[in-house]
Amino acid sequence: MHPNLKDYQAIVPTPFGALGVCTEDQRLRSIDLLPGKQAVQRPVDAATTRIIQALQDYLDDPSIPWDIEPLLEGTEFQQRVWQRLRRIPVGETVTYGQLAQELQSSPRAVGNACRANPCALVVPCHRVVGKQGLGGFAGKTSGPKLQLKIWLLVHEGVLPTPSGTPEKN
Repeated sequence: MHPNLKDYQAIVPTPFGALGVCTEDQRLRSIDLLPGKQAVQRPVDAATTRIIQALQDYLDDPSIPWDIEPLLEGTEFQQRVWQRLRRIPVGETVTYGQLAQELQSSPRAVGNACRANPCALVVPCHRVVGKQGLGGFAGKTSGPKLQLKIWLLVHEGVLPTPSGTPEKN
């Protein structure tokens, strides 16, 4: 069981697993990929319902822009990285090195900021890849979190589906 499971304002099933959604002051605080099977938890208020609808819209069609502004708290550098990530268009990727050069930092620092991102999907850290491959996701280079990155990139048309043909959205 996730240690903060009781703190979620909604738990939503997705094609890649359950997501726990936390809100604060009517804004998105975090989205977490939850381990194992989780019971659905209906949104507790109108703000959370709106966030869940935006999430569903993305899952239905990734070209629909997010219409929510997350509540992001982090260092000045993390804020810079997260703002830049939000400008990466659907269907495109950038490398850790490209972002590092643009932000006058190191690829490792960019990766650390991506790992600290509390609002995956809305702040699309999955669109940041390694110079020679996918890189990691949420600090992992294998396992369910990397599989989520692959699913999202297939969903957005960046990677081919396992059958070898691009996914039709």
